[in-house]
Amino acid sequence: MTTLLEVSGNDPMTDHHIIPLDFDSIDGVPESHSWPPFDEPLNKIQTCDLQDSLIPVIDLTNSKAMNLIGQACKQWGMFQVINHGVPSNLVKKIESESRRLFALPTHEKRRVLRSSNGVSGYGSARISHYFDKGMWHEGFTIMGSCVDDAKVLWPHDFQRFCDTMDAYQNQMKQLTHKLLLMILETIDATQEEIDWAISTHDSRSPLQLNSYPPCPNPSHAVGLAPHTDSLLLTLLHQGDINGLEFFVDGLGWRHVQAVEGAFVVNLGDLLHIFSNAKFPSVSHRAVVNQSKHRISVAYFHGPPFESRVAPSAKFQKPRFKSLLVKEYLSLKSKHCDALSLIQT
Repeated sequence: MTTLLEVSGNDPMTDHHIIPLDFDSIDGVPESHSWPPFDEPLNKIQTCDLQDSLIPVIDLTNSKAMNLIGQACKQWGMFQVINHGVPSNLVKKIESESRRLFALPTHEKRRVLRSSNGVSGYGSARISHYFDKGMWHEGFTIMGSCVDDAKVLWPHDFQRFCDTMDAYQNQMKQLTHKLLLMILETIDATQEEIDWAISTHDSRSPLQLNSYPPCPNPSHAVGLAPHTDSLLLTLLHQGDINGLEFFVDGLGWRHVQAVEGAFVVNLGDLLHIFSNAKFPSVSHRAVVNQSKHRISVAYFHGPPFESRVAPSAKFQKPRFKSLLVKEYLSLKSKHCDALSLIQT
């Protein structure tokens, strides 16, 4: 079975694209990470009304939840869910453990630096190689067990970190399956297609811990540059600090308001392909602010890499070619806009 490590290993990254800034030792934005000013609202992170964020907040206990999710998928490619069943104390633990990790001195975090052809460990975002400028971001990726890295970071106190990550991944897996069943029912997917979508490429899907330290000049820095997610579905805990934005045709960049207890659900490229472009794979980015250290946690779900992805059989005029999932991921590793390369 092909793993994410094998797919990623075909395109090793350089140290320049792996090693984050030493945020402990700088007091300004270096030229290597200084971006030209973006359009609003990039450099004005502020509290806004839920209505301003556009993205619907859907209560999963609502009898109309599936219909609301279907509408959100078609219109936005993104929504938030509340009353999802994930214990609030576990969400608090995942943020607390993430902060414990990123609070470590830089030289200690770099002891578990991701290898040039690896997936797991500490480092910059994997999308870094698409861009000439660096991002105001540091991350820690967990693919499978995190015990080895955790033992390096906390030789005598690693277990609570690993237990928290394991429990969180299990909860995310259950919620992802629940959401996918609802999403796929709205487009009348076959049982075979549903089985494909809810199966996984590994026993554990990737978990990404993100850190966006306070930035002295946020109008010239980017947390994560604009991109789409590659797999089927992403579940994001963004905490209580605004920073996620998504692009809307005709409206530009809009905030995704941080909602207490909610998860942001983001549709990825593979679901865009499967839905024959009925569901958008929305371009999104992360922004930074001057005073607050923002933490987010992303869970990525995708099907087996050896399986094929193609528009659902219900579509008589497919807009995308059929190809192996690993072929698409390899293509995406080289081209940020890989979707345009597989259109029929």
